[in-house]
Amino acid sequence: MAAQHTSAPAAVAPALPSLGGKKSSYRERVADALRAALIAGELRPGEVYSAPTLAARFGVSATPVREAMLDLVKEGLVDTVPNKGFRVTAVSEKQLDEYTHIRALIEIPTVVDLAKTADPLSLEALRPAAREIVRAAVAGDLIAYVEADTRFHLGLLALAGNAHLVEVVGDLRKRSRLYGLTALLEAGRLLSSAEEHLELLDALTARDGDAVHEVMTRHLGHVRSLWAAK
Repeated sequence: MAAQHTSAPAAVAPALPSLGGKKSSYRERVADALRAALIAGELRPGEVYSAPTLAARFGVSATPVREAMLDLVKEGLVDTVPNKGFRVTAVSEKQLDEYTHIRALIEIPTVVDLAKTADPLSLEALRPAAREIVRAAVAGDLIAYVEADTRFHLGLLALAGNAHLVEVVGDLRKRSRLYGLTALLEAGRLLSSAEEHLELLDALTARDGDAVHEVMTRHLGHVRSLWAAK
C-alpha cells in the first residue's frame, strides 16, 4: 500500500502521560503506561526510579504508581531497591531473540489464517486502533504508540478464539524492549512502520493470505532491529 508520508515530527523529550479520570482507574492505567515506557526503552535497564519521581511525571500521587510498580515486580519487569525505588530488569539479546522467534512462530500463521476465517466487521473494528498507532507516530508519542500497538495486535490475535495464545503473546510483548523507537522517530521512519497496521488490515479484508504473510513477516522483522538499537 502506498503510504502518504508527512514530514517527521521534531523529536521531543520522552515523557509519561499525565493521567486524569477516576482515582480507582489510576493503578491499571499507570501500569499500562509503565509497561509501554519499558517496551519503548524510555525506562532503561539498570536505572532506579522512585515512585514519587514517576508520580510527578504522571501528575498523580505516589500511591497508585507504587502499586503499579509492584504489579510489574510480579511480572518480572522491575525489581525493588529498598529505600530507593524500582530498578528496571535487564533482558539479554539471547532472550529477546527467543521472544521474537516465538512470536513469529505464533503470530504469523495465526494472522494468515485470519485471512480465511475472520469476520470482516471484526477486522474493521480494529481500524480505529490502527489509526491511533499512526496518530501516535505523527505526534511522536512513543508510549501511546506502544499501547495502541499492543491493543491492535492482541485484539487481532483474539479473533482466532484462543485466549491462551493471546495471553502468551501478551506476556512476550511485555518482556520485549524496543530501544530503537526513538531513533526511528528521529529518522522519520516511525510513520511508515505505523502504516503497516493499516496495510495488514487491508490485506486481511481482501482475503489475501500471501499479502498478510508478507506484511506480518516484514512487521515482526522490525522488532529485532528495534530492540537491538541501544
